[in-house]
Amino acid sequence: MREADLYPAVKAYLEAQGYEVKAEIGACDVMAQRGAEPPLVVELKTSFSLALIFQGIARQTLSDHVYLAVPVSSERGWKLRYRDITRLCRRLGLGLLAVDVDADKVEAHLDPGDYTPRKNTKAVGRLLREFERRVGDPNVGGTTGVLRMTAYRQDALRCAAYLQAQGPSKPSALAKALGIARAGPLMRDDHYGWFDHPARGLYALSPKGHEALCAHADEIATLQGAEPSSAPDR
Repeated sequence: MREADLYPAVKAYLEAQGYEVKAEIGACDVMAQRGAEPPLVVELKTSFSLALIFQGIARQTLSDHVYLAVPVSSERGWKLRYRDITRLCRRLGLGLLAVDVDADKVEAHLDPGDYTPRKNTKAVGRLLREFERRVGDPNVGGTTGVLRMTAYRQDALRCAAYLQAQGPSKPSALAKALGIARAGPLMRDDHYGWFDHPARGLYALSPKGHEALCAHADEIATLQGAEPSSAPDR
């Protein structure tokens, strides 16, 4: 397929909406005009690519109404990243047209326009709480497929270390000694299998918990030398 193969369908689509359409006007693949409205520009590509994005951004210096036109996607094409692609185009103010060359049809997936992303305040709050609670910087940025040391895991390690030193204890004792208000729910949920529940109101360290303390000996030393976080425990 050539970029030129997209042009007839795009031209017909715009003409059906009352535009006069002409190709290769200056650096623009397609330019359309309707009455006294600002010009509309379409850039054609046989696949969605960074080069197409660059072209679209460049055309925005000429018009506020810029579309990127690509062939209809298969399961192997840009449809795999459809949400990411439409989100990117929306952030950049670019429209997106899908062209079915065989059926001579065009579908507008996105119209160009100004866009201000809505902040996810709950997600931001979770990130800030995790940042404030986490002791030190135990992870390496950019790594994949490795265990992440989260603030929750750090709290679980501190609880495990306390039980190793003090023996079976009440959650209230751990919460007071360690400054971990969620010590009770943390041990009750026992996501890592580190805690046993030998009697009502008491928790003890499990064999898996002993293994975890050996595996994370360096982290335990760091945690025991740190001040408890002042972040709200919720």
